[in-house]
Amino acid sequence: MQALVERIHGLVVRRWPVVLLVWLAVIAVSLPFTARQTEHLTSGGFSVPGSQSQRVDELLGRFERVPGGAAAIVIEAAHGSSTRAVERELERAAGIVERFRRARLAAGAYAAAKGRLARASDGARLPGGLVLVLPVQLGIGDSDASADAAELRRQLGVGRRGQVALYFAGEGGLSAALQEQSRRDLHDAELVGFPLIAFVLLRVFGSFAAMGLPLALGFAAVSLAGAVIWALSQLFTMSVFVTNMASMIGLGVAVDYSLFVLARYREELARGAARREALRVALSTSGIAVAFAGVTVVLALASLFLVDSRLIRSMAAGAVIVVVLSIAGALTLLPVLALVAGRRLRPRPGLLQRARSRVARRRGGRGRDEERYEGADTGAWQRWTEAVVRRPLLAALASAALMLALAAPALSMRLGDGIKNQLPADSFDVRGQELAERVLGPRASGPLLVAFEARGANTFSRPPARAELERWRRWLARQPHVAVVERPLFDRGRRTALIAVYSRGGAESAGARALLGMLRSQGAERIATTARLSVGGATAAMEDFRALVAGSLWKVLVFVAGLSSLVLVVLLRSLVLPLKAAVMNLLSVGAAYGVLTAVFQHGWLEPLGVAAHGHVHSVTPTLLLAITFGLSMDYEVFLLTRVKERYAVHGDTVRAVAEGLQASARTISSAALIMVAVFAVFAFVGVPTIREMGLGLAVAIALDATVVRLVLVPAMMVLFGRWNWWLPAWLERLLPRVDAHPEVRAPALAAHES
Repeated sequence: MQALVERIHGLVVRRWPVVLLVWLAVIAVSLPFTARQTEHLTSGGFSVPGSQSQRVDELLGRFERVPGGAAAIVIEAAHGSSTRAVERELERAAGIVERFRRARLAAGAYAAAKGRLARASDGARLPGGLVLVLPVQLGIGDSDASADAAELRRQLGVGRRGQVALYFAGEGGLSAALQEQSRRDLHDAELVGFPLIAFVLLRVFGSFAAMGLPLALGFAAVSLAGAVIWALSQLFTMSVFVTNMASMIGLGVAVDYSLFVLARYREELARGAARREALRVALSTSGIAVAFAGVTVVLALASLFLVDSRLIRSMAAGAVIVVVLSIAGALTLLPVLALVAGRRLRPRPGLLQRARSRVARRRGGRGRDEERYEGADTGAWQRWTEAVVRRPLLAALASAALMLALAAPALSMRLGDGIKNQLPADSFDVRGQELAERVLGPRASGPLLVAFEARGANTFSRPPARAELERWRRWLARQPHVAVVERPLFDRGRRTALIAVYSRGGAESAGARALLGMLRSQGAERIATTARLSVGGATAAMEDFRALVAGSLWKVLVFVAGLSSLVLVVLLRSLVLPLKAAVMNLLSVGAAYGVLTAVFQHGWLEPLGVAAHGHVHSVTPTLLLAITFGLSMDYEVFLLTRVKERYAVHGDTVRAVAEGLQASARTISSAALIMVAVFAVFAFVGVPTIREMGLGLAVAIALDATVVRLVLVPAMMVLFGRWNWWLPAWLERLLPRVDAHPEVRAPALAAHES
C-alpha cells in the first residue's frame, strides 16, 4: 500500500496537468448522462426469488388478461366545468392509452365513462363532484409495468387544466408518482446540500480555496456516479432510490475523504514543509487511511449483495460506485487541485500556529518525539482529552449507558412497506388515489392473485376439479377482510386457474396482510389434493420482501463485521482493537434503530411536524446496518492510525491515546458535521424510505463521531492498556505489512519549494 501511494504521489507530481485534464474530460463527457440517470430506473425490484409471489408473476404469462387494474386514469370535474372540456380530456386520455402498445383500457371503461358524463351533465355545465375512472392494464407483452407506468404518466401529463384535473392512480400510478417524487427530492437535496457543505467547510478551513477542493471532489464523484448508474440501468433493473442513495453517500464520503487528506496536507504546510513534501506526507498517512477506510465502506456495502433483492442490490451498487470514485478522487484529483491552488491553501496564522508556538515555548529539553506532535490541538480538545483519560471508567460507563438508552425503543420496532405512504398525504397523487377508491372501491388497489396449479392428471376442464375450485371460492367469500372474489380465469390448457381477491381495506392494509396469511395456510390446505396454491399480488410481494430482508439481516451483520475487522487487523496489527470497533459500531447502529423507531413508529416528534407512519420501512434496517458500519470504520481508522502513529514513537498507550485524540478530534468532528449535515438534508426532503435513511445515518454518525469515537473508544483504550496492541506472533508473520504512519521528515529537510 505504501508503495502504491508513493507511485500515485510521483504520478501526480510529474504529470499533474495530464491527470487534471483526464478528470475534466471524463466529467465533461459524463454530465449529459448524469442528467438522464433516472430515465430507466424503476420503483419495483421487490420480487423475491423462489417466493410464492414470484411464482404467481411467472404464471401470469399463461393468461390472456390479468384481473385487477394495475393503474387508473382519474378525471375530476370541478363545479361548473364545461361538459365539452371534460369530454375532450376523456378522449385525449383514452387516445393516449390506445396508442400506447404496452397498455390497454379495461373493457367497456371508456363507454361507461362517456355514459356517466352524459347522465351527469346539466346542459353545457356540470354540477360538480363528477369523477370518471378508466382502469388501465399495464405490462402488456411481458414489458416492465413499472417503466410503462412512468412513461404513460409522462404522456398523460397529469395535473389540473382549468377546472378539470387528471390523475394517474392505482399501483402503477402511485409507482410512477414515486419515481417523479424521488427525482424532485434528489434535486432539492443537492440544491440545499452543496451550500450547507460549503458553509461548514468554510468554518473548518477559514479559506475559500480550501473550501472549494472538497466541494469539487464531491461534485466529481456524484456526477460520475450518476453517469455510471445511467449506463447500468440500460443493462439491469435498478431501483429509483439508487440515485438518492448514491448522492447521499457520495456527498458525505467524498467531502469527508478530501477533508482528511487536505487537513493533513495543510498541517504539514503549517510546520514549514514544502508543498510536494507536504503532499507526500498527507498521502502517506491520511491517504492510506482514506484507502483503508474506503475499502471497509465498500466491503460493508458489498454485504448487501447477500440479500437476493434487485432493490437492495441496486442501491448497494450505487453506493459502492460513488465510494470507489471518492477514493480515486481523494488520491488523484485532490492532490492535483492542491498543487494548482498553491500557496492559497497554506493556513493563515490561527489556532494551529498558535498551538505550535505554545508547544515550542514549553518544549525546552523535550526530545525528538515531542517535535513530531506539534500538530496536536492544545485548546478545547486538549481539555476534552484530559478529562476522558483522567476518568476512563466513568467516561466509558456514561457513554455506553447513553447509547443503550437510545437503542431501547428498537426492541419494539415493526417493519412495514407500501407505495401510497411513501407520498405526502396531501399530494396531488394521493388525492387521485382517494378519488379512484371512492369510485372503484376495493378494486382501486391491487388484488391478491391466487394461482392454482392442477396436481397430477387433474385439469380444470374436468367437472370435479371445477366444482372443488368453486367451493373454495364460496368459502373464501365468507371470510373476514374479503370484499370481492372474482370469477376464476383459466389458461389455454386448463392446468392453471387464477382468482383475484380484493381486501376491504386495500392492498396495503393490515386486513390484506391477515388475508394473505390465511390464504397461504387455510386456503392452501382446503384445496391441497386438487391443486398447488400460490398467492401473489402487491401485498404478497411486499410481505415476501419483508421476510427476505428480515431473514438476511444476520448474514449482512456477520459479513460486514468479519471483513471490516479483518481489514483493521491488517492495518492496526491488533486483534483487540478490531473486535472493540465492531462492538462500538453495533452500539451506533442500535442507537440509530432506536431513534428511528421512536420517531417514525411511535411519533415522538409529531409535535414538531415530523410525521409518523406506524412502522419502519423494511429496507431501512439492513441498509442502515451496512452503511453505518462502513462509515463508522472511517472515523475508527482515522483515529486509531493517529493513536498508533504516536504509540510507535514512544510506546506509551495512555499518552498515545491522548495525543492521537488531540491530533484528530477536530478533523473527525468537522468531517462528521459535514456528513450529518448531508444526511439531515435527506431526512427532511426525501420520501419516507430516504427520510428514514437520512435521519438514521445522521443520528448514527453524530453519535459515532462524538460519544463513541471521542469518549467511549479512547476511554476503553486507556482501560485496556497494552492489551490494545496484542497480536499473536504467528499471525503477525502471516499478515501483510502496511505502513500507515511513516516517519515524517523534519521541516528543515524540505524548507524550499521543490
